[in-house]
Amino acid sequence: MNIDISKIKGIIFDYGGTLDTGGDHWSEVIWEAWQNAGIAADKPHFREAYVFAERELARERHILPQHDFHDMLLIKMKIELQWLSSQGLLPPEDIEPKSQQAAKYCYEAARKNVEAAQPVLAALAAKYPLVLVSNFYGNIETVLTDFGVRKYFKDIIESAVIGVRKPDPEIFRHGVKALGLKPEETLVIGDSYKKDIVPAESIGCQVLWLKGKGWTPEEDAQLHPNIISSLDRALTLVEGE
Repeated sequence: MNIDISKIKGIIFDYGGTLDTGGDHWSEVIWEAWQNAGIAADKPHFREAYVFAERELARERHILPQHDFHDMLLIKMKIELQWLSSQGLLPPEDIEPKSQQAAKYCYEAARKNVEAAQPVLAALAAKYPLVLVSNFYGNIETVLTDFGVRKYFKDIIESAVIGVRKPDPEIFRHGVKALGLKPEETLVIGDSYKKDIVPAESIGCQVLWLKGKGWTPEEDAQLHPNIISSLDRALTLVEGE
């Protein structure tokens, strides 16, 4: 590991893929949900639907601040399955029930992972100020409150609110400023090499990469000295065990 624990005075966490999936890219969770719901599509068509929905959500504001994670997932599932139906790959009458089933699967998976992360957040928040830095849709406060973890974060830096998205390093500068620290005194924990680790390191932050299944084979093959496989490992490292 290439981190200096003695210098750390605060911690920045990513949200999606870090706290709610244990390191796996969200596409993998949704793909499992599709299979669980009996949606008969192959992986390439799934990935097309996933990308279409992400672009649509970036183009138009479908997700509002009051939407919790289940609300958000249901909106995303409907956009994905509407696209699939438009390609003649899903009967239109299946969009609503399959969206409901897939959203429920994803929400339960996320809740389970956030609950598993909560003891780590509680232990770290007792020793360090924590800030969340996330690419999100403007509803992260509602999501964190619903999952019972908002109380652990001193502040939240959300892309939809400040108008800066990862991998722009500026979003991490906002996080460091919210902590009131220097970059070298800040530890960033995230699941994406390109969106978390590279930009955070570029401004001088220390990093831990929670590495799971990524979006591309290139990211899966990427190496880094500060890879961890669980948030529990982050806690033991920061505590110096």
